[in-house]
Amino acid sequence: MGDENISRTVPEAELQMGKLDQYVEHYDTDYGIHPDEIPDTTQGQAFYVATIVIGAVLVCIMLVCGLGNFIFIATLTRYKKLRNLTNLLIANLAISDFIVAVVCCPFLMDYYVVKQLSWDHGLVLCASVNYLRTVSLYVSTNALLAIAVDRYMAIVHPLRPRMKFQTAYCLITGVWIFPILLSIPSAYFASVTKYPNGGNSEATPKVFCAQIWPVDQQAYYQSYFLFVFAMEFVAPVIVMAMCYVRISRELWFKSVPGFQTEQIRKRLRCRRKTVMVLIGILTAYILCWAPYYGFAILRDFHPTIISREKNSLVAFYIIECIAMSNSMINTLCFVSVKNNTVKHLKKIVLVRWRSTYTLNKTIDELDMKTSSMPITEEIECIQLR
Repeated sequence: MGDENISRTVPEAELQMGKLDQYVEHYDTDYGIHPDEIPDTTQGQAFYVATIVIGAVLVCIMLVCGLGNFIFIATLTRYKKLRNLTNLLIANLAISDFIVAVVCCPFLMDYYVVKQLSWDHGLVLCASVNYLRTVSLYVSTNALLAIAVDRYMAIVHPLRPRMKFQTAYCLITGVWIFPILLSIPSAYFASVTKYPNGGNSEATPKVFCAQIWPVDQQAYYQSYFLFVFAMEFVAPVIVMAMCYVRISRELWFKSVPGFQTEQIRKRLRCRRKTVMVLIGILTAYILCWAPYYGFAILRDFHPTIISREKNSLVAFYIIECIAMSNSMINTLCFVSVKNNTVKHLKKIVLVRWRSTYTLNKTIDELDMKTSSMPITEEIECIQLR
């Protein structure tokens, strides 16, 4: 579920590996660092290892998120019984991560690993990739929040009317509209800037691609970052945590009145399993993104600490790898564990295979048989009435 690019101001983490010609003068005046003291972090074994690590992570994202989310979207399209509210919200997560895996990750692989932080695809693609990564992060966050609220209403308040599909589509629209608007600065302030290769002015210069806010707008950037940090990390995490705490109390610490039949106990075990998966996803989200936001706060509000560290770029690489890996965790949990879409994909393949060798039965008749099979215990637990 998604790479992203939080808005940045000079000096950027990758910016520290060279001396940007048009920004060098600002280091001494704004950050108290003389240009000659800015370390070159692109040399050495640590940088080489970090490049290999981020390359491996990007390959895994393209394979896991690309293939896994495609399977989920295809299965959801094929089987109408799977189209409940929870799965529609998960589908938004899958679409955003699929776009990043297929569209953004190949460019990031070329930028980070092949060209070693040199962008050769122009300003338009630089802005587009940054924008898509940012939108993907916020869509993922909003979708996880909506899923938590949906589970809260279904488990804690089961007697209240469930959300209608018209309302659900409005909610899904909001899940996308707010990130699309909030991410506009990531495209507007995207910049491609040449810098010396390894500090050697005679070598072929590289091109740096990232958001670069003017130094005189630093206060606006910091306000924007704090707003994003509050709306897309702190507030969602607090709301999701409160929902799952209340759900846990309902499922584990509240006795069910009356005689518990085997069907009731099975349904309770099913709901507990679902909630455990969702709590695990929330925990992974916090562990993956908290270091990234923490590094961003340190970089943007105390830049001298970051700029003087020789291996600050390597640290950023590692932190970004941890953050990007969250999309793989979401995909594996939602696609493989929760919804068992691989099983439904096998059904689709089985239908096509049988239609080739069975002359007296149509594909629709075979599909009717397969669709009559039990979907999964998980889906039955959360299916909309």
